[in-house]
Amino acid sequence: MTPEDRALMDRFCDMLAAEAGASRNTLLAYRGDLAAAAETLGSVGEASMESLSALGPAWSGLSPATVARRSAALRRFYGFLHEDGLRADDPSSALPRPATERPLPRILEPHEVEAIFAEAEARATSGQPNALRNLALLELLYGSGLRATELVSLPRGVLRRKEPFLILRGKGGKERMVPISQRACAAVENWLPHVSTKSAWLFPGGKAHLSRVRLFQLVREMAGVAGIAPERVSPHVLRHAFATHLLAGGADLRVLQALLGHADIATTQIYTHVDSARLVELVNQRHPLATNRRAV
Repeated sequence: MTPEDRALMDRFCDMLAAEAGASRNTLLAYRGDLAAAAETLGSVGEASMESLSALGPAWSGLSPATVARRSAALRRFYGFLHEDGLRADDPSSALPRPATERPLPRILEPHEVEAIFAEAEARATSGQPNALRNLALLELLYGSGLRATELVSLPRGVLRRKEPFLILRGKGGKERMVPISQRACAAVENWLPHVSTKSAWLFPGGKAHLSRVRLFQLVREMAGVAGIAPERVSPHVLRHAFATHLLAGGADLRVLQALLGHADIATTQIYTHVDSARLVELVNQRHPLATNRRAV
């Protein structure tokens, strides 16, 4: 990567952080995609439309999703350069645009989630700190649909008595209100006495809070104990289960969007695929024409 490219990326990332509130992980992802493109282009900042059009064949071995992500990063990068007068043109129209289909989320059936909870609750009756912590993690993952990062970084005093909700700062620094069930409140209250009053985190681990990797491991361990293939389960799968099962229970899509913290309802709509049978039944039972049979 040339020094000029590195300087342009620095300015681009400064803009993303200041104007879009991009997180550190988001900035690292953009840098990674731009650096990968620079390896092929030589100079990403001075690339021509002709060189960008050659990226499609050069990236032919990558998945459509990866190509789409890299193209999106470059598109935004060149848009920034053009708007700030750092380039006279915007060559991004030459970037590859692979057709991608949004993957459907992996789903756990309600009885599978119940099996995981049954094992976690049975172990928590021992009063062992790790068992109490694991149950609290499960209750917040499945009961509130928290993202892994949101969960592990909860502050120690996040729950307030008589307030059955949390105020979270999620992706993009956006705040949202998340309801907390009585079960989750009870699980957290049982776990709290085992958290040092000096800890800033509800789920401490090492020198900071519990890591996302460790959370992933714990969730898979709990699934395995319940007789469910560990590779089918992750914190994100439990978040998907929260959304899918709420929708199946009659939750409104807009409410679900707010609970999950999705900026675009199109992201939330992916959950409707699992409930198509219920929606068809709803139309057949509730639509006015369904109850007004026409005379033959």
